Order: sequence, then structure tokens, then C-alpha cells
Amino acid sequence: MNYLVTGTAGFIGSAFVRMLFGKSEKLEMNYPQINSNDKIISLDLLTYAACLENLEPLKNDKRHIFVKGDICDRALVEKLVKEHHVNCIINFAAESHVDRSIEGSEVFARTNVMGTLNLLDIARTHQLKFVQVSTDEVYGTLSDTGSFFETTPIAPNSPYSATKASADLLVRAYYETHKLDAVITRCSNNYGPYQFPEKFLPLAITRLMRGQKIPVYGNGKNVRDWIHVEDHAEGVWLAASKGKAGEVYNFGGTGERQNLQMVEYIAGAMKKNPSDVFEYVTDRKGHDWRYSMNADKARKELSWAPRWTLENGLAHMIEWYQKNESWWKSKI
Repeated sequence: MNYLVTGTAGFIGSAFVRMLFGKSEKLEMNYPQINSNDKIISLDLLTYAACLENLEPLKNDKRHIFVKGDICDRALVEKLVKEHHVNCIINFAAESHVDRSIEGSEVFARTNVMGTLNLLDIARTHQLKFVQVSTDEVYGTLSDTGSFFETTPIAPNSPYSATKASADLLVRAYYETHKLDAVITRCSNNYGPYQFPEKFLPLAITRLMRGQKIPVYGNGKNVRDWIHVEDHAEGVWLAASKGKAGEVYNFGGTGERQNLQMVEYIAGAMKKNPSDVFEYVTDRKGHDWRYSMNADKARKELSWAPRWTLENGLAHMIEWYQKNESWWKSKI
């Protein structure tokens, strides 16, 4: 099998390919790997949040081929599919920062919607399997109870999540209309090494390392379900390998916490006084109150389950940022 994987220099995409080449953070967890005769063609535009350093562990493996390019470039993607006899497209490429989407939405629509449409057209033309990596944010928001199921109606509340929901609907339409062998994965909030420092948890860690306070939106009680990036990566691989055409699979880390609780935990782990390390800031526009993922379908149909506990994952993440100051300092 030859795979075209997009967005591989970003946080989640790079974790996915590192895992498949046996470069996961803890080898004893025995994450899946590709076969010796498989090949991955990585495509990434290398925008601000992407980093080729994320792929450095793969530089000597001939089964990995990196190409700088745009998923909206039809000619380039067609060329890669034909040249490398691609069997499957896995689409991680996306603009993903909610605050940036509020400030300006056009690039989100171009990449997340038009880019996905371009990949879908190519997958249809060449009869390829297609995996769309999406997000729990397409479901909208929850009150203090309940969880998102794959059958939950989508109701996005930010420009970012609206573009991801639009892409999901296109994938659904290509399955229904063209019988494209396509699946959609939706995950909760990811965390782990190599995460770009504008995101909440690496921002918290790196600010404490610099002696600065952590900004907390609103009253800090918004709830997120946290999943380690490698557990998410395994879920995407299982969906690509075993997922049924036309289906959606949710992945969650069973790690629901209020934002303030996460700050307090990180502060304690870094030997800081939790009450001294944060400051409340004006709440984000349209801020979703709570996310919670029901992943029973993935557990049953894909035999998937998270391997990292939130406590172990956060401890490892903090240690990684402490050991890799040069990496994150070059990104701020």
C-alpha cells in the first residue's frame, strides 16, 4: 500500500507518520507500523504551524517521501498519485486555530473546504480510499451532561469548525453520490510533544517556563476531553485500515477536565503555586462550553482504545518541552 498523507509537518500529521515508522514516544506501547514494502508520501505546504523538524526522525527511511506543496494544487496531487501508485489519501491538512479563524476566515475556507474538495475529486477519479481527519468541534457544544455520538447533528459555532463541518459534508456527499470509499474521523482535543506553542497546553507549559502567567478564557470552567496525539493517530490508522465506507468514527481520551483544572495540574507538576500562575482574560467569541466524545463505536468496530492516561501523557509532555526549549522557542 502507498499512502498520500497531507499535513504531515503539523502536530497531528507528524505524530501519525512517526508512529507508522516506529518513532512513537514510547516504543513499548507497540503502536502499529507500516509494512516494509509500504510507502508514505508526505505533502505539506509548510505554513506557520508546520515544521520539518517534526519529520527529522524519518530522514533516512526511503519509505518516506516528503513533498512541499498545496492540497489545492490539482496538478501536483495528481502527479504524486500517479507517480507513486497511491492507494489511499489520508487528509490531516487544515488550518486549525479557532482564534485565527475568528480574525480571518478566508484561508480556512480555502484549505479546509476547497483543499478537501480537490483531494476528493482526485480520490474519485483514481478510485482511492479517502480518510478525512475532522474534529469534535463540528458537533458544536454540550451542556454539563451528555456526549457526542457519530449520529449527533453537526452544529459548528466557529468559522474554523464550520469549514471542517463543510468538508465533512462533502466527504459524505462523495460517498453517497459517487460511492467513494471514504471514512471520517472526529477527535477530541489533542495534546503531546511537538504541539505548536500557540495551543492551550503548550502555551501554558512554555509560559511557566518563562515565568509568565497563563491566560485563561472567561471563568476557566469550559470543559474539553483530552486525547494524546498518538492515541488519535492510531485511531486514524485503524479507520484507514478497517473503517467501513461512509462511516464516522469518534475518538476521545476519556480525559474531560475544565480548562482551569488543566492549568492547576500543569502548575503543580512544574512545582508552581497554581493560584499564582494564571490570569483571566476576555472570553473567546462563541466559545463552546463543553466537548465530550463517545468512542464506543471505534472501540467495537476498530478495536481501538487509548493507551495514554491523561496524567502520564501530561507528565511526558511537560518533560518533552523542558528538554526541547530550542524547538518551541523558535516558534514563538
